[in-house]
Amino acid sequence: MGPLILNTRPETDSQELEAALLARGYRLLSAPMLRIEFPPHTDCLDLAGVQALIFTSANGVRAFAKQCDARHYPVLCVGDATARMARQAGFGDIRSADGDIEDLARLIGDQIDPAKGDLFHPAARKVAGDLGSLLQDRGFNIRRQTVYEAVPSDHLPDDVVTAISAHHVDAVLFFSPRTAISFVKLIERYKLEKDLVGTSAICLSEAVKDRLGVLTWHKTEVAKHPTQEYLLSALENAFA
Repeated sequence: MGPLILNTRPETDSQELEAALLARGYRLLSAPMLRIEFPPHTDCLDLAGVQALIFTSANGVRAFAKQCDARHYPVLCVGDATARMARQAGFGDIRSADGDIEDLARLIGDQIDPAKGDLFHPAARKVAGDLGSLLQDRGFNIRRQTVYEAVPSDHLPDDVVTAISAHHVDAVLFFSPRTAISFVKLIERYKLEKDLVGTSAICLSEAVKDRLGVLTWHKTEVAKHPTQEYLLSALENAFA
């Protein structure tokens, strides 16, 4: 049997990841650290004067698609998974930074003329990184609107608690700082801090790793580039 991997990603983002893990021979447990909610909105999305859309998550695409039928805008996506979701939603002009928020800022700066209009960013209430600050000196006006909520989990599933306390979990995958923060709080609440010494933390970025430093891990691996494929490579390195 392969190593037992705990996936902490929200369910809405996990289908492709879990399929890739199973194809590589891993066993899986799931404990989503964030619950994605798409609340009903009475406010219309104000797209007047917008030249392009910015998506920093697949959930931003999903939320926009629920509220608006417009698909003629060019879209700029933080990574390839978000770009694939935009393609599934019916957008045609899609550009991917294949990286993190700083890569996306560079893509926008290189390919978009700020004089041609605003950029609209459908997002969660709390976002990782401030895209507006990264681009404000370039003359861009980014209009961010909350279209979904990422709510921290308030519990660990029973099977996950059992597996961690029995030292059966070989690695935990972390895709965001908020996911890491939620996990740390729950580990402390369930008093499982001493049960991770044989478990590796696999992190999408250094920012994620920093949030996990209060826990003692067997290994901590960081993806060389903030994408799912590189995170899976970091996972493989943990067992090399």
